[in-house]
Amino acid sequence: AWLVKEGDTIKSGDILAEVETDKATMELESYEDGILLHIGVKEQEAVPVDGVIAVIGKKGEDLQALLTGPLANNSEPIKEPEEVLEIADKPDEKIDISGINATLITMPKMSDTMTEGTIASWLMKVGDQVASGDILAEVETDKATMELEAYEDGVLLHIGAKEGAVVPVDGVLAVIGDKEANFQLLLDAHQNKASSEPSESTSVTAKTAPVEVQEATSPASSASSPGEGERIKASPLARRLAIEKGYDLSKITGSAENGRIVRRDVENYQPELSTSETSKTIPQVVGQELYEDVPLSQMRKIIAKRLAESKFTAPHFYVTMEINMDKSMEARKSLNEMSPVKISFNDLIIKATAAAIRQNPGVNISYLGNKIRKNQHIHIGVAVAVDEGLLVPVIRFADNKSLSHIASEVKELAKMATEKKLQPSQWEGNTFTISNLGMFGVEDFTAIINAPDSCILAVGGIKATAVVRDGELVPGNVMKVTLSCDHRAVDGATAAAFLRTLKDILEDPVRILI
Repeated sequence: AWLVKEGDTIKSGDILAEVETDKATMELESYEDGILLHIGVKEQEAVPVDGVIAVIGKKGEDLQALLTGPLANNSEPIKEPEEVLEIADKPDEKIDISGINATLITMPKMSDTMTEGTIASWLMKVGDQVASGDILAEVETDKATMELEAYEDGVLLHIGAKEGAVVPVDGVLAVIGDKEANFQLLLDAHQNKASSEPSESTSVTAKTAPVEVQEATSPASSASSPGEGERIKASPLARRLAIEKGYDLSKITGSAENGRIVRRDVENYQPELSTSETSKTIPQVVGQELYEDVPLSQMRKIIAKRLAESKFTAPHFYVTMEINMDKSMEARKSLNEMSPVKISFNDLIIKATAAAIRQNPGVNISYLGNKIRKNQHIHIGVAVAVDEGLLVPVIRFADNKSLSHIASEVKELAKMATEKKLQPSQWEGNTFTISNLGMFGVEDFTAIINAPDSCILAVGGIKATAVVRDGELVPGNVMKVTLSCDHRAVDGATAAAFLRTLKDILEDPVRILI
């Protein structure tokens, strides 16, 4: 049975399928992270050893070379090299291990980044009878603690690394075979082969290192009841399901070989709880994980590209200031009594910003690599949220326009942006940008610079709070603004001076008329 399907995201340790061998039904575990790109066989189909079962990789990778290469299912089987190894220091002498009825168990590569593993615990000892599917040991990798499973029947003749030992990939962990097999000759041959290779040799003797006690964190230990003399045999998938369902593995009867607990045992288990146990049981919440992958729109692709370039190429710094908006609120109320179009706080901020830029032209510049462009005109970009992202229509010559003119133009441009009717001339040419999230209840935030500008002003909402006026604590309304600056072109003192001017204007809006 396949437990995953093409397109699924796979993590190291996930169970991909259940495979029937000539001896048992076993779980096929993934040792790689990636996407399941291809399933090479259907359920109930037979596959030869080394046949392609599946392909895991990155989304969009070309599989043709893999599927038609020498590992494809229909290709001729790859011939294994003869089991004859040369002794490194005596090239003319060879060790014939073809008649030794034993198998080396080496450290498998359990993840794509794994170079070595630590023996957390041995679950068997020398002399034990081992059956295919038995768990020999628990191994700590760079990503997880995983189980080392035997794929051979026989006697555990030799353990090559003690608990706590760090063993490189392909290092010898154990030997399984006939009781009378000359496994030492097998170890010598492996050692000679490793020492004759130009790369770093794999030693049979592993270096030791301290390891933390596993009882508290190991899934195997947490599943076992305190005081039990024997370890509970269960597949990784069964352990995970038991934890998710809140079952005690020690109370589940295994149906696989040697009483090993597998997935179906956990799924079929019916817990019998006493009254006291029922009152202490945490209710199990069952839900379904759902998601939808939506291709990026062209607008979102451009936004992602431009903002990433800005954030990772321009060294941003941020200056924040708090502004008392009491007088601006009074002024807006009076202006709307006379204005032919309703003036918003955003319109007031645009006009005040333009006036502050006129007095502080050092923020109205662009960094162009080998030069800095000092703009003498003031074109303010106003960020507008649309369904697919963000557009920035431009208010040209904002310092020369009246508040009612700005209000009318902003409304018209915002409508055109929402309807996707903006022309390039209406979103290009900005020299400074304003992003206002105050209407969404945001108190303060930082914005990413909108190239080619060197500054962007992030405007928060107006908040009623206590303020100090003439030495007394009185009710007031404050607004926080944060200026993001490209440090290649703008210095902190320049940014602070601009915000000081903006604060003065908004706290006494009559200055806009000067």
